[in-house]
Amino acid sequence: MSAAPNPQATAPHVPVLCDEVIAALAPAPGALMVDATFGAGGYTRRLLAAGATVHAFDRDPDAIATGSRWPEAGGALVLHHRRFSEMVAALAEAGVDRVDGVTMDIGVSSMQLDQAGRGFSFAADGPLDMRMAQDGPSAADFLNTADEAEIADVLFRYGEERQSRRIARAIVAARPLATTGELARIVRKALGWHAGMAKDPATRSFQAVRIHVNAELDELEAGLAAAELLLKPGGRLAVVSFHSLEDRIVKQYLRDAGGAQGGGSRHLPQVRAAAAPVFTAVSKAIRPGEAELAANPRARSATLRTAIRTDAPYRHRRLP
Repeated sequence: MSAAPNPQATAPHVPVLCDEVIAALAPAPGALMVDATFGAGGYTRRLLAAGATVHAFDRDPDAIATGSRWPEAGGALVLHHRRFSEMVAALAEAGVDRVDGVTMDIGVSSMQLDQAGRGFSFAADGPLDMRMAQDGPSAADFLNTADEAEIADVLFRYGEERQSRRIARAIVAARPLATTGELARIVRKALGWHAGMAKDPATRSFQAVRIHVNAELDELEAGLAAAELLLKPGGRLAVVSFHSLEDRIVKQYLRDAGGAQGGGSRHLPQVRAAAAPVFTAVSKAIRPGEAELAANPRARSATLRTAIRTDAPYRHRRLP
């Protein structure tokens, strides 16, 4: 078997916690794996190099278009231009009902952040878009039509923004908004921020609006339930998240699925305790080491959680 290619040399971004994810998935020749968030394919490259077949999902047509030019596409790499919440149905259409591993890298990708035209970041001015799938209502559509209370609720719930009402009032007063620069300036002014202060307060509002526009937490919940259904006994799950809202959902899901008693999550529906845990070997939070942080500062907020599927029955009557 040939050596695994260096993802940093072949992809436009550095896959976060890649060695740890691949170690957790333990791919072997002939294994059937799901990369639920294909992006630039950092995890997929390593899985393919190990001899696995990979079903890769991404709602972003740009990611799928790039992957379709890989030499493995159509063979060991099967691309699905769909949300990962739909992976059970998509795999059934491909004749697959069980897999050996599922990995998810939750949130916005480096490629999306770095393209000003996609409107995910205020690092460079661009259209106020933020749509991962490049269809449906944009961030501008939401902010220009929603009432003040709804905007404030989104900022508080998904950005954990304590000044959400003040920011929402400022957004409504400044409408219509068209660019990321406009939104960033409105948030900064509302909060009295100036250059030289700590973390830009617009970060929380951008996160909140992006999560809302893409229904990201709903997707995460559905993706975890789908992985539980798809993984065969001994199958492995590896989920990377980048902020507390995501990690809280993953942590609570794995606590419940691993048989631990918990209070539940406001995002994840309650399920009746299984007769036996559906996941075992549930890891504690795994975070990047100093070497990775030095090489890739974007990894600083990443958290990996892993688990292994048991033979216990699937707990949900239907997918969310």
